[in-house]
Amino acid sequence: MAMTLWLSACTTITLDPLPEGLTDQPPLDWQQRQTQLQSLQRWQLQGKLAVRQPSDSGSAIINYWTQQHEAYELSLSSAFLGLGTTELKGVPGFISLTLSDGETYHSADPEALVEAATGWQLPLESLPWWIRGLPNPASDYRLYFDGDHKLALIRQDGWEIRYDRWNRFMADKPELPARITAVSGEKRVRVAVTQWQALNAEPAQ
Repeated sequence: MAMTLWLSACTTITLDPLPEGLTDQPPLDWQQRQTQLQSLQRWQLQGKLAVRQPSDSGSAIINYWTQQHEAYELSLSSAFLGLGTTELKGVPGFISLTLSDGETYHSADPEALVEAATGWQLPLESLPWWIRGLPNPASDYRLYFDGDHKLALIRQDGWEIRYDRWNRFMADKPELPARITAVSGEKRVRVAVTQWQALNAEPAQ
């Protein structure tokens, strides 16, 4: 009887079906590639950000997104944000946001402050990982790869991150995402990257 109940319970466990044409089996070089991307912790990119969601939608030029380990600086220019430049500086758990009129705001909840200032809901904690083609190690995830053995999709924290295009921006680094689209329900965030560069190591103290 106990065995029957156990088997019945097992039959209720279901897994999401694999997206068509993708596999959840990583390629043989995935561990090596993952290590290389994780070592890229000081970088800067330029490109474009587009957000579509029920509350507000719009786009912005990414003048620069500089990441130094967990600290980031992000400069956005957008008509939606007031025909000027909005600057974000932060680390996990803290952010300062300066609007085009010079007003600066601080918060211990980065995502809530960005939403209050711009109307956009951005997954700021995970984007530095996703933009490199990596899952955020702080929570569970599933990875899917395409027929060319490239990462095609990450599912994490209610988001589906689609890797639309890759490019070799730096000769000594693996290919990096040139365009990603993160979707959660009716929210969509797209980042198109036009330039990636690694930053020099910090000088010794």
